[in-house]
Amino acid sequence: MWQETLPKAWESILSRIRSFEYSQKNAVLVPAAMLGVGGMLVYWLRSRHKIKTIEMGDGWWGSGERPLKGKEDESIRPFKIETSDKEIEDLHRRLEQARYAPPLEGAAFHYGFNSSYLQKVVAYWRNNFDWRKQVEVLNKFPHFQTTIEEPAAHGLNEGDVVFEVICPSIPGYGFSEAPHQKGFDTIATARIFHKLMNRLGFKEYYLQGGDWGSRITTNMAQMLPQSVKGLHLNIIFVNKQGLRRIISVMLGAYVPWLVGLSREDVRRMYPFIQKNIYELLRESGYLHIQATKPDTAGCGLNDSPVGLAAYILEKFSTWTDKSFLHKDDGGLESKYSLDELLTNVMIYWVTSSIVSSMRFYKENISKVSRLTADARVGVYVPTGIAAFPQEIVHTPHVWAKEVFKNIITYSYMPRGGHFAAFEEPKLLAQDIMHFVRKVEQL
Repeated sequence: MWQETLPKAWESILSRIRSFEYSQKNAVLVPAAMLGVGGMLVYWLRSRHKIKTIEMGDGWWGSGERPLKGKEDESIRPFKIETSDKEIEDLHRRLEQARYAPPLEGAAFHYGFNSSYLQKVVAYWRNNFDWRKQVEVLNKFPHFQTTIEEPAAHGLNEGDVVFEVICPSIPGYGFSEAPHQKGFDTIATARIFHKLMNRLGFKEYYLQGGDWGSRITTNMAQMLPQSVKGLHLNIIFVNKQGLRRIISVMLGAYVPWLVGLSREDVRRMYPFIQKNIYELLRESGYLHIQATKPDTAGCGLNDSPVGLAAYILEKFSTWTDKSFLHKDDGGLESKYSLDELLTNVMIYWVTSSIVSSMRFYKENISKVSRLTADARVGVYVPTGIAAFPQEIVHTPHVWAKEVFKNIITYSYMPRGGHFAAFEEPKLLAQDIMHFVRKVEQL
């Protein structure tokens, strides 16, 4: 009896012990599980607020193999623009031998640069334009060259912001050596410009960009936001599409307030088909050539100064004011002088940089925009936007903030077009100053 009872007693005791052990394990497992879930939740919440950036990476765009690490010349060398009698004589000879096709009657600038006015421009270029004088003007500004991945008291009021302005040329433009390898895009340019600023001793800085400069500086802000105190743009590119955007466009003309559009947005964007499809197609034919076969057209432009002038200066007409399309002279001299315009053309001519500048379009636009690294990364640095009324496309504030998450200022500029820094430098400078003051007060 006792022998039978003892095992049962032990079984009962052991059963209670096992039950106690199990409850103890549960007591440990439950808080452990809660800690695990809580930790994952905290990580998820923190990761949501963590700013995504573009990987900086590295590259080599010089000819041949990259030199060994530490062998790159990091010196910053003074640079002076020079010319010669031979260079000017060659230009004059080519200008004198130019052939022209007569324009259609009443065509104005509807078919491109009007050849009758082009002959007047070329006559001025040949007989009145003084390249040596313009070189002296350009050399009044300090110029420098450096190799990165690539061989290659003023009456101010209290509180005024004073800038040290660094204006780097995109490699392949002007006097900046062109890449020798394929693939040099805005992200590579952004990396090089960050390296340049670091080499110059700047740890934090403001950025400003228009045209390609807008995308490059945006990439710089996405790449190293900790170095960018603020980003100011006078054109922005927002490529997000989809049903939401279609609805916004459809409702915007009738109930703009419902989709976040202002009256000024409506004035600049509608009729939508005309301003955002027809006019954009009309003004972007060059883009399709340069984004696909840049060398084909580039060879002719690099050989003919007259062809180069027509190709470049036509953009200074309709991109300054769309109504200039109807003028026989393209309205060019209403905003610029021929000396200013031809100096711009001469920089492309004397450096033979038109082909390399056109290739930049292929390196960027031939890629599927939604798959590029920058398409998946927002911009979180303080941002200022100057929206000029004659810009090729208008991006309203409500669309801009889909990408630019920290817009401090958004200004509807009273006049001006695509070449704002050239056409309306004072207006642009005032808006930059206004933006910087706002950021400095944060």
